[in-house]
Amino acid sequence: MQRILIIEDNPMVVRSLEFKLKKDGYDIVVAEEGRQAMKLLHEEIFDLILTDLMLPFVTGTQIIEHIKKNYPKIPVIVLSTSTQEDIITDAFKMGVDDFITKPFSPSELSLRVKRTLSKL
Repeated sequence: MQRILIIEDNPMVVRSLEFKLKKDGYDIVVAEEGRQAMKLLHEEIFDLILTDLMLPFVTGTQIIEHIKKNYPKIPVIVLSTSTQEDIITDAFKMGVDDFITKPFSPSELSLRVKRTLSKL
């Protein structure tokens, strides 16, 4: 079973992601803020990471940089309310695999997760 780390501080978003992705057959681990995410990355192995950019303590950008430096094979999908082109462009320059703008449909998320994991 493929493991997905969700790094998101909005409980409503977490619940909807967890519900949809567990239904799709993935093992889900949730970090509600950046420090917790960094700890989990050191302790466990993940097949995919879904992260918000605006997080308490450690930003999504810092987490992405850490993942790309230490775990370059793990794909990253960014979930963000930002529609600013420069933020989206910067995320792709850092090496993220996909960028989903909130709010998003659970079906779209499901397809993008499947597509990203199928490239592994």
